[in-house]
Amino acid sequence: MTDLSAFSLAGRTVMVTGANTGIGQGIALSIGRAGGRVIGVGRSSMAETAQMLGDMGAEFAELRADLGSTQAAQAMFDQAWAEHGPIDGLVNNAGIIRRVDAVDFTEDDWDTVMDVNLKTGFFLCQALARQALAAGRGARIVNIASMLSFQGGIRVASYTASKSGVLGITRLLANEWAGKGINVNAIAPGYIETNNTEALRADPERSAAILGRIPAGRWGVPSDIGDAAVFLLSNAANYMHGAVIPVDGGWLAR
Repeated sequence: MTDLSAFSLAGRTVMVTGANTGIGQGIALSIGRAGGRVIGVGRSSMAETAQMLGDMGAEFAELRADLGSTQAAQAMFDQAWAEHGPIDGLVNNAGIIRRVDAVDFTEDDWDTVMDVNLKTGFFLCQALARQALAAGRGARIVNIASMLSFQGGIRVASYTASKSGVLGITRLLANEWAGKGINVNAIAPGYIETNNTEALRADPERSAAILGRIPAGRWGVPSDIGDAAVFLLSNAANYMHGAVIPVDGGWLAR
């Protein structure tokens, strides 16, 4: 009989940023199904996520924070550790995007995206590591990268830069912390059915072009990303450091 206990998150507390909808909600639900306790972080209500986790008997705590501010994010994390911790895992999922031609891209378009997607993500990793190392505990970090960690894209300069940076920082932190009991890895989602891709899916030509390149022949769903996150957060990924897992239906292989 196969022992699946290595994939369990029972007894573990995991913070997920941007857990109110889409991929973040899918990650939170997968953690709950695996037995973990979720701390959801974001600027908007996570009532729907809380209800769904409650229905499956999973624990959920909601924290509001401005993830565009590094200081606010770090203060939030330290407060969460004091009130809900120790925190065993962190999923840096929250992200924003600005779509503008490169010749018209403003400094605000650049800074706003970089602050949330890359800067705050890094400093939340730092906050977890400081607490874990001081307590002599291990920890798991899963950063949400993108297909644009590998490709250029168009009209999304700061998003592409930020997600390329997320992949680089994941590897850097793995190099520094792997020997200290902190696993840092990343997931690169492909095209997933979320609010952010609703316009693409509603456009017959764009949707057909996208599906035509995906070997799996379908858009992904949030649980596809969530279940991959559970793997990286669990003991099954004990020897994984600095890895990036594309969950893309084969998009990059095409």
